[in-house]
Amino acid sequence: MSEAKTGDAFITHELDEAIAIQRAIVDAETKLGRDHPRADVKKLIKDTLETDRKFLARLEKLGRPKGATGKVEEVAESLEQLMTQTAENAAEAKSEAYEAHAVLLNLKRKQQDSAAAMVRIARAVKDDEMRDAAIEFERESKSSARELAAALAELAVEIATTNVRTSRAQAARA
Repeated sequence: MSEAKTGDAFITHELDEAIAIQRAIVDAETKLGRDHPRADVKKLIKDTLETDRKFLARLEKLGRPKGATGKVEEVAESLEQLMTQTAENAAEAKSEAYEAHAVLLNLKRKQQDSAAAMVRIARAVKDDEMRDAAIEFERESKSSARELAAALAELAVEIATTNVRTSRAQAARA
């Protein structure tokens, strides 16, 4: 069981978690940008990868003065493990890529929550640099998550209808 955190220790914890999750996002995008079965999604992921790398560097810079280095605790560890497991098989089948894509989307949504909290914390402690970074981070996380969600839905339809189309075509030929 982890210890309760308040004040500066909680701020450090939140930054550590955001850094750890952002590293998992960058790692996942690196892998899926190479292994995803859809070319349009590969492009989308590669396009967001550069922005996410910049956000990672910015989070690390913001975290340094507070002692945050990306220490991995329970939530980040669980999500990282799930991402690693699903990404390993992404190249094997569309359904496996779908699972990894869904986990990446969950990581992005987790970052939206973190960014929203960071905005409010930064305002409360009057940290303009953190506030401005968190606002930008939140906006970009929402945008890329929305695009990833739409692409995930398209992939779901493609996977779900593959055998249906094949079966109908075979029936029509018979």
